Amino acid sequence: MTDKRDLRIVFMGTPDFAVATLKALIDHNYNVVGVITAPDRPAGRGQKLRASAVKEFALAQNLNILQPTNLKAESFLEELKALEANLQIIVAFRMLPKVVWQMPEYGTFNLHASLLPQYRGAAPIHWAIINGETKTGVTTFFIDEKIDTGAVIKSETTEIGTSTTVGELHDTLMTIGSALVVKTVEQVENNTITTTIQPQTEDLKTAYKLNRDNCKIDWSLSIDTIYNKIRGLNPFPAAWCYLDNKEEKPLSVKIYGVEKVEEAHHFESGLLFTSKDELKVACKGGYIKILEIQLPGKRKMDVKSLLNGFEFLDTSKLL
Repeated sequence: MTDKRDLRIVFMGTPDFAVATLKALIDHNYNVVGVITAPDRPAGRGQKLRASAVKEFALAQNLNILQPTNLKAESFLEELKALEANLQIIVAFRMLPKVVWQMPEYGTFNLHASLLPQYRGAAPIHWAIINGETKTGVTTFFIDEKIDTGAVIKSETTEIGTSTTVGELHDTLMTIGSALVVKTVEQVENNTITTTIQPQTEDLKTAYKLNRDNCKIDWSLSIDTIYNKIRGLNPFPAAWCYLDNKEEKPLSVKIYGVEKVEEAHHFESGLLFTSKDELKVACKGGYIKILEIQLPGKRKMDVKSLLNGFEFLDTSKLL
């Protein structure tokens, strides 16, 4: 039996998704010698500087924190070297220069929220749901020079329910991902790592960065395509469309909770139907029943609250 390696870990991450992994490492008594996270950024109406979720947690644990603006800066590289880490772990951080990921003796591995090689890129959790996948997972892999292409260490699969939202799947993957990182660290510690080269397949699906254009709902598409898009963007950043209610110009609205009603009809796609407490939209193959919506300058609200104070016309449409 081999002796366990004495690990000195640097952790790099920024959002809530990364906090669960950092917490798991601390809970398992691993020696985290430094935490690298994004600089504090202005947020909210007052634009006050706000620390990242990872920084908040690291402060509470009295961990050593670095917040570089430039990962190639000599001053940062010297600080990083001074930590004498022999393993770096990345969860939801930015792309690292080679000089950083090559630094530790036992390498730098990343946790990615998909079953690689599928859904390489910035938004794997969203696109798995948008594309109607029934399963996804998390993968740990050693970083190389390209994005999410390195040798796979371990992976874990989970099912995606037919009504699962991206918020729900995010939390599931956050939990199983943190456990997978601990298992990966155990293998590094025991020098029992085996890796698999990612297969070169032609039918790769990409997790493109989300933007205003690819978050817009096209009501001319099928009911399943629309339903998957809305739940794949709920609650963040939220799918959106225009409401044409015969104002001077259409309103930009965000759609959150929805249900699908599969039913044959002859109505034009996008046409709105309202009753006392229901709002539904015609599309190919049925209707999308809207449960939560957000109007410009307003908070997200349930449809019943909206219908109490907003008047729809018989000709109202979503565009």
